[in-house]
Amino acid sequence: MSSASAINSNPEETEVPRRHWIALFGGLIGAFMAILDIQITNSSLKDIQGALSATLDESSWISTSYLVAEMIAIPLSGWLSKALGKRRYIIWTTAVFTLSSLLCSFSWNMTSMITFRAMQGFSGGALIPLAFSLVIQLLPVNKRAVGMALFGVTATFAPSIGPTFGGWLTENLSWHYIFYINIPPAILVIAMIRYGLDDEKLSLNTLKKADWLGIITMALGLGCLEVVLEEGNREEWFSSSLIIGLSILSAVSLVYFVINELQHKRPLVNLRLLRDRQFAMSCIAYLILGMALLGSIYVLPMYLTQIQQYNAMEIGEVLMWMGFPQLLIFPLVPKLTQFIKPKYLVTFGFVMFGLSCYVNTHMTIDFGGQQLILSMVLRAIGSPFIMVPLSLVAMKNVSNMDTPDASTLTNVMRNLGGAFSIAIIATLLDNKTREHLAHIKESLPSVSQLGWNTLHQQQAFFMQSGSDAATAMHQAQASLLATMQRDAAIMAYNDVFLMMTAFLAFAAVLILNMKD
Repeated sequence: MSSASAINSNPEETEVPRRHWIALFGGLIGAFMAILDIQITNSSLKDIQGALSATLDESSWISTSYLVAEMIAIPLSGWLSKALGKRRYIIWTTAVFTLSSLLCSFSWNMTSMITFRAMQGFSGGALIPLAFSLVIQLLPVNKRAVGMALFGVTATFAPSIGPTFGGWLTENLSWHYIFYINIPPAILVIAMIRYGLDDEKLSLNTLKKADWLGIITMALGLGCLEVVLEEGNREEWFSSSLIIGLSILSAVSLVYFVINELQHKRPLVNLRLLRDRQFAMSCIAYLILGMALLGSIYVLPMYLTQIQQYNAMEIGEVLMWMGFPQLLIFPLVPKLTQFIKPKYLVTFGFVMFGLSCYVNTHMTIDFGGQQLILSMVLRAIGSPFIMVPLSLVAMKNVSNMDTPDASTLTNVMRNLGGAFSIAIIATLLDNKTREHLAHIKESLPSVSQLGWNTLHQQQAFFMQSGSDAATAMHQAQASLLATMQRDAAIMAYNDVFLMMTAFLAFAAVLILNMKD
């Protein structure tokens, strides 16, 4: 019997061997790296785009290829960890992640970069659910809240500092270092896992009797869905034959996947777990959590860049307020779970996260980095209260044997939530900006005295700068239009935060109505 099994056979055991803690921290470091790398390239896209002579649309695939491969890898992690053994699988995936990170820094064109990023995403995607599984399988029940808190740090702190860290490395060193930085911790992860976990025999029978139809339909369904969500807005959604084709392929594949998983004796992912009402409701909460986590990381840098003209380092100085305060709160949460029912802690977390979005629904041109700090701190308070207790709520009725499947489902839901959120936000910003701009234009007709006064003031300013009267009028008209477009964009950002507030309020009500 392995030492992990020995622990699980006695869930009330309070002593955890030191080597298991080392293995757990190794898995968490691996998950932290994988989550960090989702966002770390965002601040450096312009530099990478210039170095590889790529267009803006091509550079968007640097993130998309990683996310697509990661989404496919997550459902495969449970099956492969059983077939290869958890120790062997983590070591192999970490080695591939390290190699692909190094290859990304050596990329000679955009095609090679996209290929190596996909390799990185596929290997990194496995590390996230594997770390979650280690928490459940290596720790007894009375220690799991601590493990969940540690996992929560990786899941919420990593995306918070990703753009900041990437921007700092690019600005002070070069974009290559956002990939070099993975190598030292990856070597550490391999050493910690080799020491902390027992070796397991290869299960060739599990490999031979794999749910191949499930694997193929899952990969096609989730992969195509991720591309549709990531690229849909740039391709103008269903006006693009590519998006239509991928949407149909995704829908058909996912329907076949669900049917196959419910009928297969050894399914790739045990969807029957969703029959448990508490676990199913928790998955919906994870979906909304993913929407809020990745949505806010996506929209805030956009607002600060477009409206306030912040650079990467200035954006990082704002975003750090949603990251670093979490480190003070996470250690308190496991202790609170001993006195307060987890569902109430999760509800509080969603309420605080929703409040953080709501305070950003009345932004104006004067709403900059200093004014955003309050919402950042509110989010930093709320996030730990969601991550740790929600894991306990979701896993309450899940057996140790079903932990890998449960981990897969919760991580897929969180990632899907992020993908849906980014797609919705990008589309909503475009549509609402045009809508608000039309309303502003309607409120400022050509006969408006205020409009003419503003134009003449602008014209006088440009004439003082050396322009003739006709040129100054054109400049004044362009300046007024730019101001109107800026105000319309701010209103659209307010609408986005209002939408996020509504989703988070729904999640709070959903969790509160769970049975004890």
